[in-house]
Amino acid sequence: MRYGRSILALVGLSVALTACDSDDTAGPGGEVPIDEPLRVIEASGDLAVALADFQALAGDPANSGGAGPQPGGRREIRWDGVPADRTNTDDFPIDFFNNAGLLTTTDGIGLRVSDNDFGDLNQGYADEFESFSKIRTFMSIGSPRMTVTFQVPGSTTPALVNGFGIIFSDIDRAGAASITLYAADGKNLGRYLAPVRSDAAGHSFVGVVYDRPLVARVEVSSGEAALGATTDDLSDGGTHDLVITDDFLYGEPQPE
Repeated sequence: MRYGRSILALVGLSVALTACDSDDTAGPGGEVPIDEPLRVIEASGDLAVALADFQALAGDPANSGGAGPQPGGRREIRWDGVPADRTNTDDFPIDFFNNAGLLTTTDGIGLRVSDNDFGDLNQGYADEFESFSKIRTFMSIGSPRMTVTFQVPGSTTPALVNGFGIIFSDIDRAGAASITLYAADGKNLGRYLAPVRSDAAGHSFVGVVYDRPLVARVEVSSGEAALGATTDDLSDGGTHDLVITDDFLYGEPQPE
């Protein structure tokens, strides 16, 4: 969305919760999340404070690639290390970041890392989306939905993390982007909405952190429709709010 005025950034401070009955956090069918202490962090505009809060809660340091698990810390996926031959194609490997314990799948046709804010798919996207860290961004193709699961880094052993956070670009409509967390037994841990953009950069963040590793899977909903050559964003004459993602952050994956 193109902005001609500045709006104060929204920063959601860490808040301890034990249960919820809000539409913002209830799971499908109104399922109440598991009764565990957690902190929800959200922001739009300037994300510095929110990111620092999430990073501290998820754990220090930021672990680099290599076999795991590490005894603590967190992982951060910024996409900018993806080589040119894996960029701007729809066949980005689901296990490219297995060394960081991350698997990403979609019910669409594939995954795509972009170095042009997906402007090669639709010229208008270059004016709508903006990367947060350097130039590469990430999105599923053929669907606005992605599933993130965790493994012990460098292995195929299922793992749990203590929290997950994500940066979105260009949320114009409330509820257009969210994360839904699940435990290893499939228990719905709640759905959490990312806030609407509030400045020209257009970045939003939502993250959830528990006191211990509980999260086995995250369903990411990024926008109201799939990207496409004939699908324009809401603020560019389209009927759907289109959203892409940038950085993923999560606690060090630990064996279930």
